[in-house]
Amino acid sequence: MTHPRILVERDGAIATVTLSNPDKLNALTVAMWQELARAMDELSTDDALRCVILRGAGSEAFAAGADIAEFATARDNAAQGMVYHRQYVHRALEAVDKCRHPTVAMIHGPCAGGGLEIACMCDLRIAGESGRFGVPINRLGFAIAYDELAALLPLTGRAVALEILVEGRMWDASEALEKGLLTRVVTDAELEAEVYAAARRIAGGAPLVHRWHKQFVRRLAPRPSPLTEAEIAENFAYFATEDYRIGMGAFAAKQKPKFVGR
Repeated sequence: MTHPRILVERDGAIATVTLSNPDKLNALTVAMWQELARAMDELSTDDALRCVILRGAGSEAFAAGADIAEFATARDNAAQGMVYHRQYVHRALEAVDKCRHPTVAMIHGPCAGGGLEIACMCDLRIAGESGRFGVPINRLGFAIAYDELAALLPLTGRAVALEILVEGRMWDASEALEKGLLTRVVTDAELEAEVYAAARRIAGGAPLVHRWHKQFVRRLAPRPSPLTEAEIAENFAYFATEDYRIGMGAFAAKQKPKFVGR
């Protein structure tokens, strides 16, 4: 079994950050969320860098989301859920989003849940035709965290974000491109070459200008008002519902959940 981890490799002015948990389609553990935040923080301060590529290990998946096997111990109640989502996950997404260097997501296969949120925080998202996209947590009985919804909305808008979350189906790469989640789609055989060609084009540009452009876009993008404590608490109210237990139990048993609405 491969140990879950975040790998960082350098090739001149280009760094590659790999989400590595191939035994579970690169699902992210708590340790991986923390390592990703640290890695992106360190890369952001490196003035010799020009571009950062994020990818999943191998060619089977970008990341199938969070490692649900940890939920029973790492996020089994509202207090744990707030720490898990508002510290571990949000901190990693924030580090990707605020990286000073342009970032490119290279996407094979499933890019779901937290994996999709990471990709959405990148500046470019280039996918192979095997790419599959979605946030199917409606079948697990829990709601997306506010900080994670904020990763989707700037790309998708209200209508598409609700389609992703309420319907809960997985999209293929062509539909994800059509609805604004992706920069472009190429064949799987072309994907790595296309991503590194894009990274080299970025690296050949003026680094200060890239940083200014990221700063200017962030400044002009609409930002919601700060969340209240009551809103944050409501975001994690699902832990007290019977549906959450039904959803998690059905997932563990590989059965279809039968929700009761309470």
